[in-house]
Amino acid sequence: MSADTDLDLVFRNAAGKKVSLNIEEPKANVTKAEIDAAMQVVVENNIFNTSGGDIVEAVEGRMRTITTDVVAA
Repeated sequence: MSADTDLDLVFRNAAGKKVSLNIEEPKANVTKAEIDAAMQVVVENNIFNTSGGDIVEAVEGRMRTITTDVVAA
C-alpha cells in the first residue's frame, strides 16, 4: 500500500470560475497559516494566467491523500 498527498489551492478568477493549483508532496505538517499566506501571495502578485482572467480570490486550500492498494501483479 502506498499513499500520495497533494495540496490543492483553489482560487476564483475574474470570470467567477474556480481554478486549482495542485502541489504534489507538500512539506509535512504545513499549517493553515502557511497555506493562507501562499494563496494571498498568488492573488496579490497576479502570477498565473487563466482563461477566465486574473485570479481575484483565494477560495480554499485542501490536503488530498490518495491511498493505493495493489491487488495483483
